[in-house]
Amino acid sequence: MKELNDTGKRVLLQAHDLFMQYGLKSVSMDDIASKLGISKKTIYLYFEDKEQLVAEVVKYITENNQQVCDADSANSEDAIHEIFLAMKQMSKLFQTMNPSILFDLQKYYPKAFNHFLLHKNEYIYNKIKLNLIKGIKENLYRDDLDLEIISKLRVECIVMPFSVEFQNNIKVDLVHISQEITTHFLHGIVSAKGLKQILKHNKQFSKKQ
Repeated sequence: MKELNDTGKRVLLQAHDLFMQYGLKSVSMDDIASKLGISKKTIYLYFEDKEQLVAEVVKYITENNQQVCDADSANSEDAIHEIFLAMKQMSKLFQTMNPSILFDLQKYYPKAFNHFLLHKNEYIYNKIKLNLIKGIKENLYRDDLDLEIISKLRVECIVMPFSVEFQNNIKVDLVHISQEITTHFLHGIVSAKGLKQILKHNKQFSKKQ
């Protein structure tokens, strides 16, 4: 892929917005070109095909996610506050995310899906594990947690709302589902001291909604 100039970056960002809103399968290269007011040939100057464009969008999303998570870790007051900051970011992301996006990615774009899995199973997993270690040291989490199991559980909980089976017969949006799952997870790992911090941060979080 060529190094992206301003036009290439516009294509990437527009594709990102359309994919997030409508899903991957339903958005064509013609749709992206039309939205930008350019020819499809112009898109192919920067991306060989839709598969490569999807892969670059996934890379853009995961890199941005890592930057935000690292900033949240650095700026958080404690381990529980870090999770609330992550929940705020996920709520913002899920407001414009089509629920079918991970299904489309896995079924139609396996290479890009493998990149997402690497991000999920390495970066996110390790970030969660570090948060658990931090919370235990702060006496906010129970000290009898199995870090490997709980870290893996949390990783799977994050992507659970995108499962087709999970979405069946659930009439609420991704934001509400994600917040409910995160709150349930937190209550399962905190100490008595941590419970007080949940109430504190939840009050602040609710005011900013």
